[in-house]
Amino acid sequence: MSRSAPASFSSGQEGHRTTTLRFEDNHRLQKVLGDHDRHLIRLEQGTGTRLVCRGNRVAISGETDAVNRAQAVLQALYQQAGKGVTLDGDQVDGVIRLTALPSHRRSPRRPTAEETAPPMDASSLDNLPHIQTKRGAIAPRSPGQSAYMKALASKELVFGLGPAGTGKTYLAVAQAVAMFQAGQVDRIILSRPAVEAGERLGFLPGDMREKIDPYLRPLYDALHDMMPGDQVSRRMASGEIEVAPLAFMRGRTLAHAYVILDEAQNTTPAQMKMFLTRMGAGTRMAITGDLSQIDLPRGVTSGLRDAVATLEGVKGIAVCPLTAADVVRHPLVARIVEAYDQKGVDAAANPYHSYRTDDETPRYSPR
Repeated sequence: MSRSAPASFSSGQEGHRTTTLRFEDNHRLQKVLGDHDRHLIRLEQGTGTRLVCRGNRVAISGETDAVNRAQAVLQALYQQAGKGVTLDGDQVDGVIRLTALPSHRRSPRRPTAEETAPPMDASSLDNLPHIQTKRGAIAPRSPGQSAYMKALASKELVFGLGPAGTGKTYLAVAQAVAMFQAGQVDRIILSRPAVEAGERLGFLPGDMREKIDPYLRPLYDALHDMMPGDQVSRRMASGEIEVAPLAFMRGRTLAHAYVILDEAQNTTPAQMKMFLTRMGAGTRMAITGDLSQIDLPRGVTSGLRDAVATLEGVKGIAVCPLTAADVVRHPLVARIVEAYDQKGVDAAANPYHSYRTDDETPRYSPR
């Protein structure tokens, strides 16, 4: 019996059954269950089953579909433990989310992304992608993240589109660090358009580093999650890691590098074309952004929107949309994203809505 594949024994009647999984590696199983089995309740509530652990065996009882789902979750977590993924509560919730069955709608509202997201079957969970860095492995926490990670590993140019909290930038940085540490690229280049300053940084006080750091801080944060701080500083000093505003990319050829453009919704089509044509030999690019958060002046087309419309379907390019179902921050963030999305749908359906838009003049009633 392979140490990576737990044995399964089933019994029960139609519609309800009990399956017992036997795991070869008790140490890995302990990581799955957590200290003092603290993940068991989370797994039971998330899959709608009852779990009983005795030694290296876990018995799963419940409706057939729920048992199948719980079995897939346990096997996926066991595989991830073997790859070095940290199995905290968020990661357990993420794997449960990967197998989520569509919820029944209880009201006539538009269904949420999580309700309509297709579940992943057990065979898909057995082959989940992961990104291996020297600080450990990173695994997907939603179907959208899984598809995105596969694209990052296999495509030369990837567009990651989605709201805040979906991990689009974090996973791209993780892929860049993994390829850099494996010697597959020589440099990491991280960039953002400094749209808040209109890229006219000369009007801001301080030296160049002080001017651009606030706009690039999220990229620094992701880097420090993947690599020790002293190593990040050393690599930046040597030029192996570069964090710079988009304006600094002009006129360069970026070869043998992993290049990430974040907040790309705030580029113009000309800026986006300039960036894309920087790609040199042996280079990978990831472009991330949220098309619902465009900060460009009114009437200016987003370079990200234009690029996706132009390049989707081109060989070697992947466009990966992420939704509120892929949000991995606080659960409330996903509900906030959904609420704003629903507000936009309602506004489009009823142009005479009660709230004021940016270009409406407030009306004052005479007293």
